[in-house]
Amino acid sequence: DAISLLLVTTKAGDSIASLEAWLPRIPEDTPVVLFQNGLGSQQSVAERWPERPILAASTTEGANRPSPDVLVHAGAGDTWVGTLTASAAEHTTRVVQRLAETGLRVHAEENILRRLWQKLVVNAGINPFTALLDCPNGDILGASLYKQNIDGLCHEISLLLQAETREIIAPLILQERIEAVAKHTASNTSSMRADVRAGRKTEIDFINGYLVQCGKRHAIATPVNQMLVERVQAL
Repeated sequence: DAISLLLVTTKAGDSIASLEAWLPRIPEDTPVVLFQNGLGSQQSVAERWPERPILAASTTEGANRPSPDVLVHAGAGDTWVGTLTASAAEHTTRVVQRLAETGLRVHAEENILRRLWQKLVVNAGINPFTALLDCPNGDILGASLYKQNIDGLCHEISLLLQAETREIIAPLILQERIEAVAKHTASNTSSMRADVRAGRKTEIDFINGYLVQCGKRHAIATPVNQMLVERVQAL
């Protein structure tokens, strides 16, 4: 049978290559849903295949893989799905229904890029610190590396958010959101920490690295994000 829905759950940096292998095998009108951390890869896919129905998903479901043959569902959450290309609009309702049939809590999202930015902010404020400190999410809050850099990080992100999305969110509000998630997921291991521990390439280029690239586009200095990118890449 023809594939009627394609879910892309690769690392952000692998999405283009994966789709180049798979898209020739599936009908042109088959919806493709991108489940990736960070930003950058989603836009690249939509620009590469603008005629395809491409959607993006943002999820707060928690999962990790402690060993190659074990997958742990660490926490239930919500998943939002929205369109990246024009032809995807007619598929959104059906895609949401199909995903909901699996037991996930799924919602249609009119502005999926805004939702992805919200998750990017949290990931940028938690993941690199957990990787550098080799600790679960909650432990970063008491660490000097975090305390010394979170103000500057949130100041940078606030300026970038306004430049990229026209949304004005004060740095302190961003910090509160980051810390609320860190506390709520205190015992969880971030995907970036897990990647470092397993010797895999991290997604830092699509999280803090994406923010550095935004800064270059808008002539906004991003020294804290740049430092975090360089230090994680050096691990």
